[in-house]
Amino acid sequence: MKHNFVKEVTILLEHLATEQRNEKTKHLDGMTTREILHVMNEEDRAAVIAVSKQLDCIEKIVHLVIAAFRRGGRLIYVGAGTSGRLGLLDAVECPPTFGTEPAMVQAILAGGLKAISEAVEGAEDDEEAAVRDLQAVGLTKNDVVIGIAASGRTPYVVSALRYAKQIGAATGSIACNKGAVISQYADAAVEIETGPEVLAGSTRLKAGTAQKMVLNMISTASMVGIGKVYGNWMVDEQATNEKLKERAKRILIEATGVSAEEASRYYEQAKGEVKTAIVMILRQCGYEEAKERLQQAEGFVRKALE
Repeated sequence: MKHNFVKEVTILLEHLATEQRNEKTKHLDGMTTREILHVMNEEDRAAVIAVSKQLDCIEKIVHLVIAAFRRGGRLIYVGAGTSGRLGLLDAVECPPTFGTEPAMVQAILAGGLKAISEAVEGAEDDEEAAVRDLQAVGLTKNDVVIGIAASGRTPYVVSALRYAKQIGAATGSIACNKGAVISQYADAAVEIETGPEVLAGSTRLKAGTAQKMVLNMISTASMVGIGKVYGNWMVDEQATNEKLKERAKRILIEATGVSAEEASRYYEQAKGEVKTAIVMILRQCGYEEAKERLQQAEGFVRKALE
């Protein structure tokens, strides 16, 4: 039976904290530029504090993501408007930063690719499209779906999370209001109380800032959890240009103490694989043995060096 989520999750906007008028900026149009910048900076600082109060919940999501990756699943962000675009931003940065396949972390936006650069009318209310979009990427119970919605009640996101649970996939949610509807469909729910925006209802501001911080935490901590980081170096980074190649060699110098000349030589011998080069240098072994050590260590450099 079809569920009308638009009707089910419709909440009067005036009841959402993110839609209230900010008392500090009721005369925004009468402020000087300096005053506007000061209050915006002040409100962004409040967003950082609001995120800090949700670390336990964010940790739960990270554990869900790591578990999904370990069983061969994917992380799929789902959102509409700014929230969806923030999910996409985080997803597309994972391959170059952590050397992941593009499908491992991906984002689904209400309205499709067109919604990246322009608003797609009615897309966030299309609950059936959310199901179709998840079916199109072949969602399975091995995956984890994270719904992102500042309001916490976007029908497209609610529908996606509900479908994910029906499939048996793990679910997480990120909202900027307490008692969010999407939290009801999440195994781990993050509710960041960012409050009224400087510009009433414009959740691309501190709500968006808070969501971006949480997404950064989720992807980064999850990648650390599956061995994509050694120390605080991006040892699986894809060196697709000269700047990144030089960064890779600098990592070898810092991580192992070799000279610049030796770093270049090992980098070439390791076929541009920083992790492999580190193991080759510190364990004084060849390429094949270094690869074998990393495989047995499930990609963790520190463990491969034991």
